[in-house]
Amino acid sequence: MIENRTSNPMPAPQSVGLAFDARRILHKREDLLETPADFTSPEDLYQELEKRVLRYHPSDDLTLIEKAYRKAALAHRDQKRKSGEPYIIHPLCVGIILADLEMDKETICAGVLHDVVEDTDATVEEIRREFGDDVGLLVDGVTKLGQVDYKVEKVEIQAENLRKMFLAMAKDIRVIIIKLADRLHNMRTLEYMRREKQLEKASETMDIYAPIAQRLGISRIKTELDDLALKYWKPSVYQELVKDVSAKKMQREDFIEVIVDEVRRNIESAGIKAEISGRVKHYFSIYKKMVNQDKTLDQIYDLFAIRIIVGSVGDCYASLGIIHEMYKPIPGRFKDYIAMPKPNMYQSLHTTVIGRDGTPFEIQIRTYEMHRVAEYGIAAHWKYKETSGGRQVSGNQEEEKLTWLRQILEWQQDSSDNKEFMSLLKSDLDLFSESVYCFSPQGDVKTLPNGSCTIDFAYSVHSAVGNKMIGARVNGKLVPVDYRLKNGDRVEIITSQNSKGPSRDWLKIVKSTQAKNKINQWFRKELKEDNIEHGKELVIQYAKAKGYHISDLATPVYQEGVLRKYGFRDWDSVLAAVGHGGLKEGQVVNKLIDQYEKENKKNLTDEDVISASESREHIHIERKNSRGGIIVKGLSDVAVHFAKCCSPIPGDEIVGYVTRGRGVTVHRTDCVNILNMSELDRDRLIEAEWEVPEDEKLAKTYAAEIHIYADNRTGLLVDVSRVFSERHIDIGQMNVRTNKQGTATMELSFEVHSVSELNILIAQIRRIPNVVDIERKTG
Repeated sequence: MIENRTSNPMPAPQSVGLAFDARRILHKREDLLETPADFTSPEDLYQELEKRVLRYHPSDDLTLIEKAYRKAALAHRDQKRKSGEPYIIHPLCVGIILADLEMDKETICAGVLHDVVEDTDATVEEIRREFGDDVGLLVDGVTKLGQVDYKVEKVEIQAENLRKMFLAMAKDIRVIIIKLADRLHNMRTLEYMRREKQLEKASETMDIYAPIAQRLGISRIKTELDDLALKYWKPSVYQELVKDVSAKKMQREDFIEVIVDEVRRNIESAGIKAEISGRVKHYFSIYKKMVNQDKTLDQIYDLFAIRIIVGSVGDCYASLGIIHEMYKPIPGRFKDYIAMPKPNMYQSLHTTVIGRDGTPFEIQIRTYEMHRVAEYGIAAHWKYKETSGGRQVSGNQEEEKLTWLRQILEWQQDSSDNKEFMSLLKSDLDLFSESVYCFSPQGDVKTLPNGSCTIDFAYSVHSAVGNKMIGARVNGKLVPVDYRLKNGDRVEIITSQNSKGPSRDWLKIVKSTQAKNKINQWFRKELKEDNIEHGKELVIQYAKAKGYHISDLATPVYQEGVLRKYGFRDWDSVLAAVGHGGLKEGQVVNKLIDQYEKENKKNLTDEDVISASESREHIHIERKNSRGGIIVKGLSDVAVHFAKCCSPIPGDEIVGYVTRGRGVTVHRTDCVNILNMSELDRDRLIEAEWEVPEDEKLAKTYAAEIHIYADNRTGLLVDVSRVFSERHIDIGQMNVRTNKQGTATMELSFEVHSVSELNILIAQIRRIPNVVDIERKTG
């Protein structure tokens, strides 16, 4: 996306060392997708793209893909990435990743064109005309996802952004596959970004993109995203892990080779045709086991894995019998994902055994089709048809893979509480825990999170079963509702039409996201009036305990702040959430008190002086002790405040935001809070402009804040301070920190007269040796 592009490309790091080598090791692993090395020419990359498409569909007409490349190359012709490469390199590499996933040509075209609409003058309508509705829809979907900001801290904005993502996925799942390919290539080239951006993207990848890739079953993308995220999230841990794994590389390769040869001889002697390979597990997988199990690298059981791929399910189980004859299996370490697939439709037999010298290792056994689905996930269903050139999708498997997506869309419709939606979503995307497999009396398999109880099982059958549940039998015996299920349990739910519904205590017992959502949904719908009354009582009592009368606090102006903060549509919904426990009364009342005190303080100490002009279309507003003012169009008799989040300065493009009870707040147009506003909030924006006479520009100073990023060295702070001293600018506040990688971050607050003065200052600081980048605070 556009964050990897700049008109002044950052030079490649001088010290590549182990981290750079580790990246190349990642790219050479045979079970990962590959793209050519950095700085390969665009024409060579396009030839590689064609070669990879023809590899899985030799007879295909590549005219459309070539046309997409030519258009993208022309559109991005003047753009560069942070590495200094031509920008077209990135969309071509995205196309190559999609080709390695064997996607259809419409998806590959959209991948090559995915940044054209967002970052150039091209439009979606133009793409539709030239490449068809399918490609246009995909490019439009990816463009909208590119505008989603996941780093914002406000829960309601995060929730709204993720809602957009899942709605785009629901329209066409190929949108998110393109986005995953886009993120994978950006992560591969993250070394050219500054440290703060690396941390941001690594965290975003671990929290959002890698879990979605796993949910879609695309392990070839998921595993590399995890490894690359770890590399930048915890670089010292990652490099130490790479070093430790590489330290005994030859010894481990010899061990794996011996095991593979032994297994191959025995499998072939039984008349089974198989493809057998060995590998060391991925770095993130090893790290996760070390952290979760509090173990050292030498204590990880399944550091090694042998994979056996055979022709049929029968051969899978026959091979398992041979393996258990050859090696002693470790009790409790066998999993049959063929009979009971994972939620993302992954199928395989897993067993951990002890080798001849006492070294434990894991063996995975699957068919070729299972292997294809395990590697490519839902992307495996977009195969070319020889006759029509379209895509062929396996309906049943696609439906099963997207069951979780339908659940998420249901939550979006059911929940007006953004905080609850975020909690449900994060819980659902947390795939670290193992699953437990249980059976209904009819023999249907239910896959639930480890630690689930009989209530979770009831809601997995149907919401009506859970709501009417009064007890359960497990393996024929009555058990309490909080009984923790075990693999193989046969569960019978006892229901009654006289049941009054679920208990609030169930929310503390259940483990699955589905059960939590269904219970909350029942309380919201069935007991809404009771919840509102209960919530109102709790709010009144808490306000009284704090020494306030609720009638002073719960005014529409103050209520609006609570609605915005917690993402509710109306005040009754807030009270209902408090009533059923979804929101604490203290959170609501403390927010009301905060706004109440701010407003009363403003009324006593407000120094804003308002002087109306003779025109009805404009009013002139200025602060005391300053003749420099702001013109706000269309309003009269209002107070004006400068937003602290972006600190506008004369010369900045500005916009006014009409608040309730506090007049107009003036922001810069590039302020993060303005850019992330909802459509509803944008209706409250109003035109504003500076009115500062030329001969009075030096009469007042304005607050400014910049962030300087530099490679640390002795004397750097002195050089920066000298620039301010020479321009007679006092530094009001300075905060300096240096990370382990030697990147220094300086946050400086000071006052200037105008944007032009600030720009001159920034230009001088940029000339200081070792300064990498400078940013002005935007929110």
